[in-house]
Amino acid sequence: MKLLDALVEQQINEAASRGDFRNLPGAGKPFEFDDDLLVPEEVRVANRILKNAGFVPPAVEQLRALRGLQDELDKVTDPVARCRIQVKMLALDMALESLRGCCCVPHEYRRRIAERLSERTQSRVEPEPNQP
Repeated sequence: MKLLDALVEQQINEAASRGDFRNLPGAGKPFEFDDDLLVPEEVRVANRILKNAGFVPPAVEQLRALRGLQDELDKVTDPVARCRIQVKMLALDMALESLRGCCCVPHEYRRRIAERLSERTQSRVEPEPNQP
């Protein structure tokens, strides 16, 4: 590993002496750290590579979706539509908890909450008028 480190350092020094690092974006500005300070360094590197390649972890996608649903819920006033959004939010929240590997609410209780919300949604939907 030390040989690899030495080769990398040599390449960096050669690039610096050629001036390859001049006029880079963000030069002279403080480095902005990501919110991953609690993530182990080896995982952080892998996450950054995946992020630069356009991939995001499933938890991040689900958090974004959850945030979008919360924004949608804030705008909706119809009780049926609100209930449907809440069911979707509950499902996403349960999926996030399973990714975390922990669960604050027992699975059976969460399932019953989802069923109850679904029943409320179905009972509030007005039947469509019969067409002749």
